[in-house]
Amino acid sequence: MNADDGAARPELTPKVAWLLAATFIVAVAGLIYELIAATISSYLLGDSIRQFSFVIGVFLSAMGVGAWASRFVGDALSGFVRAQIALGAIGGALGPVLFFSYAIYGAVGLPLYGGLIAIGILSGMEIPLISRVMKEIGAAEFRFENVLTADYIGALAASLAFPLLIVPNLPLMSASLAFGTLNLLVAGFSIYLFRDRLGRGLWLPWGGLLLATLLAFALSERMVSAVDARLFQDEVIFSETTGYQSIVITRFDERYRLFLDHSIQFDSLDEHRYHEALVHPAMGLVADARRVLVLGGGDGMAVREVLRHEGVEHVTLVDLDPRVTELFATNADLVALNGGALQDARVEVVNEDAWVWAAEADGTYDVIIADLPDPKSIALSKLYSVEFYAMLVERLSAQGLLVTQAGSPTFATEAFWITEATLGATRNPTMPGGTLDTIAYQTYLPSFGNWGFVMAGQMLPADARVPALPDGLRYMTPEVWTASQAFGVDQSRPAEVPVNTIQGHPLVAAYQRGWEFWFR
Repeated sequence: MNADDGAARPELTPKVAWLLAATFIVAVAGLIYELIAATISSYLLGDSIRQFSFVIGVFLSAMGVGAWASRFVGDALSGFVRAQIALGAIGGALGPVLFFSYAIYGAVGLPLYGGLIAIGILSGMEIPLISRVMKEIGAAEFRFENVLTADYIGALAASLAFPLLIVPNLPLMSASLAFGTLNLLVAGFSIYLFRDRLGRGLWLPWGGLLLATLLAFALSERMVSAVDARLFQDEVIFSETTGYQSIVITRFDERYRLFLDHSIQFDSLDEHRYHEALVHPAMGLVADARRVLVLGGGDGMAVREVLRHEGVEHVTLVDLDPRVTELFATNADLVALNGGALQDARVEVVNEDAWVWAAEADGTYDVIIADLPDPKSIALSKLYSVEFYAMLVERLSAQGLLVTQAGSPTFATEAFWITEATLGATRNPTMPGGTLDTIAYQTYLPSFGNWGFVMAGQMLPADARVPALPDGLRYMTPEVWTASQAFGVDQSRPAEVPVNTIQGHPLVAAYQRGWEFWFR
């Protein structure tokens, strides 16, 4: 029999249990603030990898500062409660402040990183202060390893809840205020539980901030509408944040615009120019195109143009966000824009990541149309890589063609030609050691400026300058097609153009340099 067998087990008192529970709760809230900041900055500023990396780095560094600074807090219990009150106020306001700052001033840097540093410092103080409080109340046995366990479990819960529960069900502004309320509730229950030590002095500021946060949460939908009204010049008829992106649709009379992550995707006044240029040259150069693959283009506009061609038997549309394809298949106003294309029996809609789908797909297609978002981040740049194009070519019939939107040859000239060079460097499966043939072309869109495309195939037809076009087009003609292949001197292909790969991604930097030069 061991001497320790008769020793009393450490008692899990209500105060100790609450401190461990509070550790879990504040860990959840702290990580949620970090994820909200990273998500909002990626929505507003683009390049999610850069934004998440910066936010995580700044937040963790600030937590380190907070842990170090906690030694200067004389009363650990009062310091913890005050930190929770401050976190509730600053963390709760983070979402609204970032959105309103962007809507009013067009910038979020100062409130973003200022708020992150403040939240990080306060969050970094939590575990040292809780550990000291537990020691002060005689719970040394529960002091550190149990506190860390509760903290790490809370972080896991937050990382799972954010994409699965919070983003699909709460606007980011509301989520920020909800977790601010959670921090304030932790502070309030702590004040009550330790009222013998804390007295009544904290009740007034706590109550005032809790009331203000709850009121802001109740008004959060109105605040979202106010932000949208400042960001978008026309009436916002739909606004929703999905697990993939922010979707906003605006209307002015009969003019509709779609914005994804606050970037315009189409303007109904001139979208026909874009989609006719994207679709019809490739479709018109392939004899008897029966099976067509469209990547992206969840609005159904490209599919609408594909279905103009007689002989099309099947169209596979692969788009990541099911909410987009659902809207453009069911909303009467939006269905009118795409002519009911997504309701056509020949159209199969697949909601999946284009890379994952291409890696696992089978079957072949006569035409592949890549109507994908601009390569402004590494996550999107991979869809413009030689590796991705190689997977697509495996799905292309021997006489088939692949076409992709390639950005602006005026605003991002280098990026445009990198896309062309990457397609041109993609291996030709029918010609050992050979690569694809390419044709670069452009068109003018009033809402976007000059916009470019690149067509590629295992062997482009000799009569590539005279595609067979269907009747009823509003823009594309044989003459427009011929003229579209001419580029100005200031748009010309550089002497040396890198190939975009998943290892290097030179396309992202070139894209950002081009747009920042014109719109900095």
